[in-house]
Amino acid sequence: MVNDPDTDSSRPSEEGQPPHRRGVGPLIDSLPGQLLMVTLGLIAAGVALIYFPAAAGFRMQWMSDRAEAAHLAALAADVAPGGALGEDEVRALLMGADAVAVSRVRDGMNELVLYSGPIGEGLVETDLRKAGWFTHLRDTVDVLFAPPGRLLRIRAEPMGAPGETIDVIVRETPLRAELHAFSRWLLVWASIGAAIAGAVIYAALFYLFVRPMRRLAAAMTHFSADPSDPARAIRPSGARTEIGQAEAELARMQADIRQALHQRERLAALGGAVAKINHDLRNVLASAQLVSDRLATESDERVRKMGERLVRAVDRGIRLCEATLQYGRAEETPPVRAAVPARALLDEVVADAGLAGSGVSWDNRVADTLLLDADPDQAHRLFLNLCRNAIQAMQEQAGERALVAVSTLVDGQAVIEIRDTGPGLPPKARERLFEAFSGSVRKGGTGLGLSIARELARAHGGDVELVESDAAGTVFAVRLPVV
Repeated sequence: MVNDPDTDSSRPSEEGQPPHRRGVGPLIDSLPGQLLMVTLGLIAAGVALIYFPAAAGFRMQWMSDRAEAAHLAALAADVAPGGALGEDEVRALLMGADAVAVSRVRDGMNELVLYSGPIGEGLVETDLRKAGWFTHLRDTVDVLFAPPGRLLRIRAEPMGAPGETIDVIVRETPLRAELHAFSRWLLVWASIGAAIAGAVIYAALFYLFVRPMRRLAAAMTHFSADPSDPARAIRPSGARTEIGQAEAELARMQADIRQALHQRERLAALGGAVAKINHDLRNVLASAQLVSDRLATESDERVRKMGERLVRAVDRGIRLCEATLQYGRAEETPPVRAAVPARALLDEVVADAGLAGSGVSWDNRVADTLLLDADPDQAHRLFLNLCRNAIQAMQEQAGERALVAVSTLVDGQAVIEIRDTGPGLPPKARERLFEAFSGSVRKGGTGLGLSIARELARAHGGDVELVESDAAGTVFAVRLPVV
């Protein structure tokens, strides 16, 4: 299990890295910091969405109340004794309605009902009958920042007198003061509610998403410090979410990387061992070369032919030893191309692969005129690996045992199929057939033969592919350029 990064973000890493920087910059660069910024932004947006409509509604209600009060004052003026009001009565009615002047439109007639004297400048107007929500929001903001002493003219339709219009002028300062008080109250409680909701959302998102993502990132960093250490692998939480699937995939990827590193270590150890063997083996082959040279000069024709074959085999062995270290570095010697008769090459390969005494029949159907544009030694190694594998597979079964070679020309390249009547390849072997140390199904096999064959073919611009494999046998296709 990797260490939980949430417990101490300032602890230095195992590689001696300095502790994480503290401050606003690192906070914004982290997932928790970005989530906090988003949450605060959403809280601010939520408070704004709550505040402005509520403040506009408060202003509308205040003006409606003033219009209704003015309508009641106008009705009181209508029932005054004698139909006339003195200054004291007018002043009392205006004070009761918090108004400066009241007029109304009734039966198409505009009538000034209450009036206290000349009205100065600084008058703004609002018609509650026509104004929409955007107008109310705009005027609410205007009231919040309006200068003191301004007058407000309100036009509205009284609830008790449909079809009648009341027109009242009031001082805006009381509205401004009450709107400020309402705003303070609303902002405090809306902020408290939004903060509680934001904290719940933040905690939920943090534990559901941010914490697992930080754990996943920390697991990658922890594993990259020493991929070969199994203790540094992540332990999937088993969650069914996408993050749980990512943890499972990361665990599988880490296992594959550790396996690849282990295989690389094995290859490195093998390369060191081969390097030590290479020197002594070359000395042995040099001695064998001297003997084969003498056999090649014998007067007996059969002995001379066998000596010539032995000379070629020893020469190939010596060149193979010289190229061994290059293969250990995952490199093959660039091919030295020549015209190679394909039919004769395959006959020689099958003889070297141990056909004699194996009980396997050989049927070479490759055209006599087919000339491969290839390195003779590398082409020999390529087909030797394929044919040797086929012969060894068929030696372990009873019944018909035959090895057949067939050639065709496709897109300017020779396609030579090596067919056998062997038992076929198991499905498990086909998955990693051309991977070194992985594709062998024979006890004691290294799994290098097909890997080497494909690498040699691709060095020539061709390839080796498995065409089919079942109970009737296996077919490999080799593509190589022709002259």
